[in-house]
Amino acid sequence: MANNAARVVPDLRGVSTLVAAYVAITVATLVVLAVLSGAAPTLATGEAWGHAVIVGVFAVALPLRLRAARRGARRALTAVVVIASVLALVNVVEALLPAFPGWMRGEMVVVAALMVGVGVLAGRARARGTLGA
Repeated sequence: MANNAARVVPDLRGVSTLVAAYVAITVATLVVLAVLSGAAPTLATGEAWGHAVIVGVFAVALPLRLRAARRGARRALTAVVVIASVLALVNVVEALLPAFPGWMRGEMVVVAALMVGVGVLAGRARARGTLGA
């Protein structure tokens, strides 16, 4: 049976802006780590690289889910909320750990704040919209 539910495309411009900022920060972090690996290796620790690579994976996944959400996919919008919530929590927790260089802990706080914004805006859009499956 075909799904005849109305598919409303949510306004996700604010979410898109925050996700673009997140992607830019993630790319910049990877570039900074690459430079610091040669110039100041103590500021480009293995933990920092591990975190940056994992965050980089989400910097690919999050825009893909957001693109589907902008087309009206409810599950994709739910995924955006979940990914943003997990990234916010993980970045706050890791920012409190002394295993990371100070500059990266600051970056984690910024990423966490961006992800809180993404989660709130996407969650509101999800609550307001009547999206198809």
